[in-house]
Order: sequence, then structure tokens, then C-alpha cells
Amino acid sequence: MSKNYSFTSKEEFIKLVQSEILTSSEVLEELQISRQSLNSLVKRGKLTPIKELPRDRMFLREEVEARKEAAKELHAKYRPYDE
Repeated sequence: MSKNYSFTSKEEFIKLVQSEILTSSEVLEELQISRQSLNSLVKRGKLTPIKELPRDRMFLREEVEARKEAAKELHAKYRPYDE
């Protein structure tokens, strides 16, 4: 799951951060969950912020996407009649 990154310029690094780092609000939208649900995921260790700021947190896109897939599998397993 872990990727190795190398940069030859500041611009490459900025592009990587813009494409691979999500704010809390972006995670809420991506996972279609409430802020309370996000807080619960963090508290239970299901999502780990890579940086915590006074009013926001940052997450790795790959971890958020993995959580999204896990949620789909759980939904299919425990709520098959919803589909």
C-alpha cells in the first residue's frame, strides 16, 4: 500500500500534495459521511490523519480510498437488501 516518491522540483512536490492529500472536508465528500462519522473513524483508528491543524486534518488519498472500498464491502455484506 505504501508508495515511494521522488521529486526533481518543487512543482512536482506541489502537484503530488494537491493530488494525494485530502482535507477533512474533502474526505467527508469522498466518503459521503458526516463530520461526526469522520471523527469516529479517526478515534477508532480506521483513518489516520497525516497532519492535524487547529481547525482541520489532512489525510492520504490512498487511505481514504481504501476505507471507501472497505465500506462498500461491509455495506454489501450487512445490507444486501439496500441494493
